[in-house]
Amino acid sequence: MSNDVQLRDVEEADLEVFFQQEQDPEAARRSKFPPRERERFMTHWTTKILDDPTVFVQAVTVDGELAGNIIAWWEEDERFIGYWFGREFWGRGVGTKALTLFLQQEKARPLYADPYVGNTGSVRLLERCGFRRTATVMHGENEHVMLVLDEK
Repeated sequence: MSNDVQLRDVEEADLEVFFQQEQDPEAARRSKFPPRERERFMTHWTTKILDDPTVFVQAVTVDGELAGNIIAWWEEDERFIGYWFGREFWGRGVGTKALTLFLQQEKARPLYADPYVGNTGSVRLLERCGFRRTATVMHGENEHVMLVLDEK
C-alpha cells in the first residue's frame, strides 16, 4: 500500500460510506460521539454541511479509496475542524497527511478542535499538525481537550 492520500470534494455517494464509518462502535467509543440513525445522519449532511456555504468539507481518499472526511465550520465567531476516518485507515499516517493537506486550504486562524480527552490518537494527530492544548471543556458528561492552531 502506498498510502497516497488525496483530498477532493464530497460527492453524494460518499455519504453512505461516511454513515457506515459513524456506525463503527469503536469509533463511537473513542470519540464519545453516538452514531445517528440513517435519516438524521443524511439530513444533517445534506442540509447542515453540503448546503452551507460557510462549511468547508473534503473527502479523504487513500490510493483512490474513500477513507473519511475533514470538515471546518463556524460556531459563533470560532472556526472548528473535525474529521472521521474509517477504522481500517487508523494508525497509518493517513490522518496526519490528510489534515496537513486540509490546513493548506483552510486558511482561517485561529482554528479550534475539541476531541474527547480519551481519544489520544486524535489529540496526538492535532498536536503533530501544530495545534496546542489550551483547556479542557465538558460536552455533557464527557471531558474534551480544547486545542487551537494559531496564526503562523
